[in-house]
Amino acid sequence: MSKKKIVVAFSGGLDTSYTVMRLANEGNEVYAACANTGGFSPEQLKKNEENAYRLGAKAYVTLDVTQEYYEKSLKYMIFGNVLRNNCYPISVSSERIFQAIAIARYAREIGADAIAHGSTGAGNDQIRFDMTFLVMAPGVEIITLTRDQALTRQEEVDYLNAHGFTADFTRLKYSYNVGIWGTSICGGEILDSTQGLPEEAYLKHVTKEEESELRITFEKGEIVAVDGETFTDKIAAIQKIEERGAAYGIGRDCNVGDTIIGIKGRVGFEAAAPKLIIEAHRLLEKYTLSKWQQYWKDQVANWYGMFLHESQYLEPVMPDIEAMLDSSQRNVNGTVILRLRPLGFETVGVDSPDDLLKSKLGEYGEMQRGWTADEAKGFIKVLSTPLRVYYGIHPEEKR
Repeated sequence: MSKKKIVVAFSGGLDTSYTVMRLANEGNEVYAACANTGGFSPEQLKKNEENAYRLGAKAYVTLDVTQEYYEKSLKYMIFGNVLRNNCYPISVSSERIFQAIAIARYAREIGADAIAHGSTGAGNDQIRFDMTFLVMAPGVEIITLTRDQALTRQEEVDYLNAHGFTADFTRLKYSYNVGIWGTSICGGEILDSTQGLPEEAYLKHVTKEEESELRITFEKGEIVAVDGETFTDKIAAIQKIEERGAAYGIGRDCNVGDTIIGIKGRVGFEAAAPKLIIEAHRLLEKYTLSKWQQYWKDQVANWYGMFLHESQYLEPVMPDIEAMLDSSQRNVNGTVILRLRPLGFETVGVDSPDDLLKSKLGEYGEMQRGWTADEAKGFIKVLSTPLRVYYGIHPEEKR
């Protein structure tokens, strides 16, 4: 095989570690690139760099696209209150697209001949990476050793050990993907439809028992303050909310859905910040948006989340949807109060200058000020006209 310049999408896990070493040992010029969307700690990134060189990489680079991920995706998932199947906040799966875009961009910059990633043939990530590379780096070869050779974990571990790289890649009961928008949990009881995850499966546990209030302030749909503390860095605001919610073990659930390749999939997750932010934002919109703004925004937001999950982020309709979501947020301003407790929370209320409940025309269930009693009766009679016409002709269909 002729020597190639290859960029490996490097996470530091078993599959990508094997890929770096195998391709380097075959005489290729390997560039290990870790695309960070907020899920890696500084310590993990440092360890990744050290390991990449131990594995034989010619160069290592961390591509920090956390802010890009927020501006181009997270922001719109908040605007749209996106929860797949009304449950899953499209956590780590949404990050894959932006990791792939960053890798493709880097590969073009250095003139790479190929891009390699460690996906298997059974999941969604292979589609997210391959499709993005095909579009963003046309003509660049895609290499997937784990998928193409149907490698087992043991085969990969044995190869690494045989070539002097020892690391703890012990097969654990659960596998985790940690991201800024939540942590996914696979394996163990997840594989049995009759079971849920036990306490020990979660990375974050209840450390706070006493109830407390959390206040999230939004301006035009974006978080600007948490508990009165102002944030210009939206990622820092999300991390603050995660810290508050994780202390109560909030955001745990399991999602069952259809994978891109057509089989059913089940994943556990813990996502305190997304759950708290989305429910707070949804409540604020109930007060500040009109009925039809809410209705149509929900329709396009559902498609936005579905396209994002199913590797269609580059579909030209996505910026069109984003434009509508942007416009819908112009009056979504105010502070939302939440009450936190162990393993749960409730929305309490909002304080907003754009609260449509504060109408001078009337108070629901109390008193009208914008119309008379006779006008109300006339409105109701006119509203009933189509039904009175229909059942006047078809009286036998009355229920």
